[in-house]
Amino acid sequence: MRFAWTLLLAATLAMATLTCLAPPAQGAELDCLIEPYRVVNVSAPVDGLLERVVVERGDMVKSGQLLAALESSVQQVMLSIAKARAELETPIESSKVRLDYAIRKVASNEKLLEEHGISEREVDDTRAQRDLSVIALVEARDNKRLAELDLKRAEAELEVRLIRSPINGVVMERLLSPMEQTKQTPIVKLAQLDPLRVEVFVPISLLGKISVGMSADVLPEAPVGGTHSARVTVVDRVVDAASGTFGVRLELPNSNNRLPAGLKCRVRLPSR
Repeated sequence: MRFAWTLLLAATLAMATLTCLAPPAQGAELDCLIEPYRVVNVSAPVDGLLERVVVERGDMVKSGQLLAALESSVQQVMLSIAKARAELETPIESSKVRLDYAIRKVASNEKLLEEHGISEREVDDTRAQRDLSVIALVEARDNKRLAELDLKRAEAELEVRLIRSPINGVVMERLLSPMEQTKQTPIVKLAQLDPLRVEVFVPISLLGKISVGMSADVLPEAPVGGTHSARVTVVDRVVDAASGTFGVRLELPNSNNRLPAGLKCRVRLPSR
């Protein structure tokens, strides 16, 4: 009797072991993890003294929103100077007046030359002054264009000291504080939450049965819960021999950031 009981227990354990090791059929639920679509460490493109950080952990940010600024008093002064030069019209206006006078003087002297009132040399001198006035006007206009380009350069130098968000997302962490040197060290860490990524390891038995574009249901852990539709975006082509699985990534729409990242979940793959 004892021997029969031992055999029954062994058979039960063996069956339980096979059940645990057997790969789930397609359509079963698999463990998964909901992650941010991407995480970005935002740093300044130039070294400098951090003047202010205008966001805190947990703040929602939009693409292009100001996150922080470097000390920029010198750049602001240079911008004011460049703007003043770019707006300066005096050199062009004075060159126009001198050219107009030179043109009228040439016309007058050419008339006098016809009347034998002056020499050919005097007319040549006035023509040379007219040509020089034309060159001076061209130079004044060129200088204005250069001043306008210098203004754009000064604006760009100031803009790179304003650190803006490259994505719509949430501030995960503030890494630097005002009065610290940046040295191209990340200032804030951002996470994009719309869409979300769902990572799942799938048994090798389903290899070839899951393809990009397929839909699946994602069930986040409590207390979030619910069933959310996601789409397969990546199917790994390399299998992990140790675990007998391969990776699959899904994209989960998350308008209004209603779902947080970092949740455990279950994914229900479609059967076909």
